[in-house]
Amino acid sequence: MSPFLAGITWLLVFQFAGEAIVRLAGLPLPGPVVGMALLFAALVVRGRVPESLGSASDGLARHLSLLFVPAGVGVMMYARRLADEWLPIAVALVVSTVVAIAVAALVFRWLATRAGDP
Repeated sequence: MSPFLAGITWLLVFQFAGEAIVRLAGLPLPGPVVGMALLFAALVVRGRVPESLGSASDGLARHLSLLFVPAGVGVMMYARRLADEWLPIAVALVVSTVVAIAVAALVFRWLATRAGDP
């Protein structure tokens, strides 16, 4: 089996495991997110990224822009609705961005004080 195919297989195994855990436990989370957390934990325990997984990840990252095509199609499909409701969408984007930056700054400040930095 090629290293790329082995890496893709591992990615799919962890995604399947995440989906199974979410469905069996009834968690309100996306299965791939749980699978990604499981993969991260496995990599931390292992201490390194296997060559096959690195090869598959690099291959997927090179073609990452293709994953934005469905989102672009969705935006074009709902262009009329977006034009009609641009103000609430813009307000939601600005407010959520400001809140995200503020929360990140507060968490950073809290972690910096815990680490002993002023």
